[in-house]
Amino acid sequence: MTEATAPRLEIGVKETVPTIHYSVAMPQPETHLFEVSLQLVNHSSPTLDLKMPVWTPGSYLVREYAKNLQDFAAFAGDEPLSWCKLSKNHWQVNTDGISKLTVRYRIFANELSVRTNHLDNTHGYFNGAALFFRLRGCEGLPIQVTIVPPHPEWRVTTPLPSVEGQPYTFYAEDFDTLVDSPFEIGYHELYHFEVLGKPHELAIWGQGNYQVQRIIADIQKIIHVEAQMFGGLPYERYVFLLHLFAQAYGGLEHKNCCSLIYQRFGFKSPDKYERFMQLVAHEFFHLWNVKRIRPKALEVFDYDRENYTSSLWFCEGTTSYYDLIIPLRAGIYDAKSYFQNWSKEISRYLTTPGRKVQPLAESSFDAWIKLYRPDANSNNSQISYYLKGEMVSLLLDLLIRERYSNQRSLDDVMRQMWRKFGKPEIGYTPEQLQEVIESIAEMDLTDFFERYINGTEELPFNQYLEPFGLQVIADKEDEPYFGVRLNTENGREIVKLVEFGSPAQLAGIDAGDELLAIAGIRVTSHQLSDRLKDYQPNDTIQVTVFHQDELRNCAVTLAAPRSSKYQVVPVNNPDARQKENFAGWLGVPLTTLR
Repeated sequence: MTEATAPRLEIGVKETVPTIHYSVAMPQPETHLFEVSLQLVNHSSPTLDLKMPVWTPGSYLVREYAKNLQDFAAFAGDEPLSWCKLSKNHWQVNTDGISKLTVRYRIFANELSVRTNHLDNTHGYFNGAALFFRLRGCEGLPIQVTIVPPHPEWRVTTPLPSVEGQPYTFYAEDFDTLVDSPFEIGYHELYHFEVLGKPHELAIWGQGNYQVQRIIADIQKIIHVEAQMFGGLPYERYVFLLHLFAQAYGGLEHKNCCSLIYQRFGFKSPDKYERFMQLVAHEFFHLWNVKRIRPKALEVFDYDRENYTSSLWFCEGTTSYYDLIIPLRAGIYDAKSYFQNWSKEISRYLTTPGRKVQPLAESSFDAWIKLYRPDANSNNSQISYYLKGEMVSLLLDLLIRERYSNQRSLDDVMRQMWRKFGKPEIGYTPEQLQEVIESIAEMDLTDFFERYINGTEELPFNQYLEPFGLQVIADKEDEPYFGVRLNTENGREIVKLVEFGSPAQLAGIDAGDELLAIAGIRVTSHQLSDRLKDYQPNDTIQVTVFHQDELRNCAVTLAAPRSSKYQVVPVNNPDARQKENFAGWLGVPLTTLR
């Protein structure tokens, strides 16, 4: 159980205020069913409206959590109450003359992700939005939650404070806080440590090849660097929840906590370990950027529908920019690793055709229908606001740094956003965000925003990197351009993407086709590159595919090679100004990249 304690609920003059108490049991964890009981006292309306959120803050997709609810029932004592369902996530109970009632239901929980619920014989994990009802009209009231573990040795870890004298009972000051406070219940390992005098916890469920003391030491470094940037820690206690299994990756931020999922054997390889620390840096950075510094559209959450904003590029993309540089500042990896990571990110960006189709602001706005619902055409028509937002943030940081000889930077933008919007917890508009960036840069950025955020003009990386002695170069390709990406599925080579305007698309090859042969000879995904090297641009080859179970021969006229990998490298013969700018930016000499 947690050591923090909740404030005592007031009684007396406020005794007529409704009190809300949830009980969450899991008597048979193997069934994946949480058994939830809601007790409501001092209810005074003729009806009780219960609404299950359709999404959770931080994950911008309507996930329809109500689909996992079953066995709904309501009672006054032992007497059943009548109820009806008014919409997909809205239940209404007839409570005329009833002041005390109980609602019971079950939630099926067998989806292990940071935004859903999971229950088995080793643990139970849940997010508030995916488990609890919002009582319409009572959103601002405090809520107590009692956990009933199936075994006495199961422990409970949550960022919520415990209620003194009531075992396994926790206190949320309102519904938003309840939604923002996940629970981990079970056999997880729990580690305590301090940073800047404040308690932190790391809960790890699942086996893996991690070294916990190394992880904690590096987490402490990340916390120090980010706290220094913002002038302290805006919480009294913070919890890291880490799930380990298979080939997994993900995170979800909360105000005083984050949930992380990572591959269980991803801690020995330097590249994989660095990626994990970037994930930690990303989710921890969110406790400022998003959880407290957030767009006006997310200032007050509407749990019933999409909450649209064009500023997710700043929420997620700028956070992605910092998740690369924070571990560098913390000494977790060096400048060479930093730019190797940047090379990978820029390669991903420059090989995404959708960057020329979808503006960054539109990518943010359409997250609800596009980013989390990829299809065969997504790569051709979309760009991730994480990825391009990261690129734009790099350009803005370099613009400000070059303009002020590293005496100002994107860090100052973040600090100003924290002072103006984060501390008072008021939302910002896209116009206010631009104004703050312009105030730090002391220049009109209308043209920049129109080109690179509201438009689809190619990002001029070298223009912004050159003052720092860097450039982006393309690796040379020695195979003609074909234009497909394959996945091997059950021994079959399936076309997952056909790039727009590519030779493959013009020849009629489609996503979902099974690639069989080139020039009558079988080809696999591992052989494709070598086979293409046997031909020259403008050669026409016969490609055999199964298209919807129909055998087809397609005449593909190959095009000139296209780069698939890019690198960030020093320019030739950098001058003194470039060397000084680079050292001022990253704190190491440019020669470290040689």
